[in-house]
Amino acid sequence: MISRRDIDEELQRRYIAPTRKERTEHVGVEFELPIVNLNKEPVDFEVIHRMVRAFTEEFSFTEFKFDDEGNICSALEPVTGDDLSFDCSYNTLEFSFGREENLRIIQERFRTYYRSISDFLREHGHAITGMGLNPYFRYNDIVPVPNGRYRMLLHHLKSYEKYADQMLFHKIPYYGLIACSAQTHLDAAEEDLPDMINSFNRLEPLKALLFANSPFEDPEGTYLCVRDHLWRESMHGLNPHNVDGWQIELETTDEIIAYIRSMSLYCTERDGKYINFPPTPLEDYFSREEMTGEYFDGEGYRQISWQPQLQDLEYLRSFKFVDLTFRGTIELRSACMQPVGEALTVPAFHLGLQERRRELKWLLRDAAIYKQGFNPVELRRLFVRRRWPAFADRQELTVLVQKLVELATDGLKGRGFGEEILLEPLQSRAQRLESPALEMLRGIEAGRTVEDYIREYGTL
Repeated sequence: MISRRDIDEELQRRYIAPTRKERTEHVGVEFELPIVNLNKEPVDFEVIHRMVRAFTEEFSFTEFKFDDEGNICSALEPVTGDDLSFDCSYNTLEFSFGREENLRIIQERFRTYYRSISDFLREHGHAITGMGLNPYFRYNDIVPVPNGRYRMLLHHLKSYEKYADQMLFHKIPYYGLIACSAQTHLDAAEEDLPDMINSFNRLEPLKALLFANSPFEDPEGTYLCVRDHLWRESMHGLNPHNVDGWQIELETTDEIIAYIRSMSLYCTERDGKYINFPPTPLEDYFSREEMTGEYFDGEGYRQISWQPQLQDLEYLRSFKFVDLTFRGTIELRSACMQPVGEALTVPAFHLGLQERRRELKWLLRDAAIYKQGFNPVELRRLFVRRRWPAFADRQELTVLVQKLVELATDGLKGRGFGEEILLEPLQSRAQRLESPALEMLRGIEAGRTVEDYIREYGTL
């Protein structure tokens, strides 16, 4: 058995200690992009594997990870730290960029990489585009990248039927293979952590108005950002502390550690085998002498028992919108992937507001939308749908969102890199209060097609 004190000390070492280094103004960016077969057939994975080989040769990506069938599933450029990989399946391409001080440098690399890949795929009847949900997922082979991690993940998500008496689940357990996001990492200092998490947590409902880009029809209505629902009503949401926003206002780092301790672990690794087991809160997990789970032996799943170790914290997976990472960063992961020509709006918005976080804090505290009795998590759930609640005053929201864009723009101007140009698309979005998802739905209702938006949202 491992004591709470030992757990907290290890959590402090993993999550708080990295924020004690000298804080920099660097930013990390990750983009996930859906791949489609323009013939409305499954994506041809052989085309994808050939594309990867051509790409790595063109751009000198030299450090590789391979799947169980010998195909490259991750490639690293050693100088920049840029990583080309696949998120859960070969239907989703992911770019993870090395940390940079200037977002425009990342923009140029993204444009260069994207054009190369897009040209290759077009020659073979495929395309990539900028959406938060793969528009052709119903045509695709929904299978994970054949390796231990992603095979375990899909197996875990499909196990929801065993827990049907505990919550209401949706029936799309493969959502991780079709959903795409634009994620931002901001360097964080220990003394800023509670305020930083609180401020960005309060921002979440309003971000939905700008960045929703995963429309989905549901019996209860239309989602503009269905990604929230997919994570929350899944095995990842069995413990609500692992998903969504923060339900509390933080004052100390001890409260952060207590919250992380309340999260659940659902996988670990022993002897190169990924093990899946029922989601178990950390304190409960480490209080046990022995755990039992299952692993894939190449043909099927077998039972296995093991003793919990503090090193198992390496496998803790949080899917919170505002997340403290072991890298000493705050990761902001609620934004859908944007139309590729506007992809950098997401990190630019976050970075600009981080530069003006004090003003952001007071702007959100005085906002009328927060005087209706709803907390940020509840407001976010209301604003990811097409139909807003009756108390939402459109004019007040337009003014507030415009102030946020202006504040982010001012923050970027103060950095002196000319990054404020990246926020120009948000000015018209804020004025119209129209996200890419809402624009798409209105266009389709007026006679446009999904194919029109695959092309338009995939154009630089």
